[in-house]
Amino acid sequence: MRKIVLILVLLFGSLVADTEFADPPPSLENPRKFVFPITKGQNDEINHVLNSANNVMKFYGPEKCEVCIVAYSKGLNAVMKRRLFAKRVRSLMTYDVEFIACGNTMRTFKVKEKDLIDGVEVVTAGIVELIERQLRGWIYIRP
Repeated sequence: MRKIVLILVLLFGSLVADTEFADPPPSLENPRKFVFPITKGQNDEINHVLNSANNVMKFYGPEKCEVCIVAYSKGLNAVMKRRLFAKRVRSLMTYDVEFIACGNTMRTFKVKEKDLIDGVEVVTAGIVELIERQLRGWIYIRP
């Protein structure tokens, strides 16, 4: 019986492979750069993006990656002071995760900058921010 268990452990253990880093590997001098959009206001959608950003940082290490989350459309709920996610957003900010709000969305929904979590940056257009970051080499992640 022990031989069967040992064989199964060896067999299944070899099926799990570590991720190989592309060259150059992530480092302090060459961090991976990720940009995530939040466009929906449902709690599970926002949670999914925040969890994904957190998982990326855990894998690479917060010092070897840069993470930016752009909130526009109904996703603006994620970066509002008096909403469910304010504590999680502030927590991610302590690891230098950038949060950006769309100014066009803010005007449409009549949201003022004072309604946003402190430290959230406002840009003219969230979608343009995503485009420009991708053109500068940031990896677009749509969980």
